[in-house]
Amino acid sequence: MVTNTGTFGRTGVHDYVLVRASAIVMTLYVIFLVGFLVITPDLTFDAWKAFFGNLGVKVFTLLTLISLMVHAWIGLWQVLTDYVKPTGLRIVLQFLVNVAVLAYVISGFAILWGV
Repeated sequence: MVTNTGTFGRTGVHDYVLVRASAIVMTLYVIFLVGFLVITPDLTFDAWKAFFGNLGVKVFTLLTLISLMVHAWIGLWQVLTDYVKPTGLRIVLQFLVNVAVLAYVISGFAILWGV
């Protein structure tokens, strides 16, 4: 039996579904933002603040941030495992990517919810 030690229990199908689902969420968010920009004739700071003050927009934005994290995490893991052959360098790069992506989500959460 072949064991897959590089994915920590994930399979290729699982990664495929996660990447596609996160892409759908991000696409819907872009459409949502473009729709807001199109229907808002006078885009001021107050309109923008009121838009992001809505609980639904905050939740959708947080879901999109998490989707972006999942998408970047899996995508960059695949790129690094395909193109960076020295194991030590690949581990360091994957660690740095994971720290950066996690920092982006944490800072996005703090900015969004005003923590």
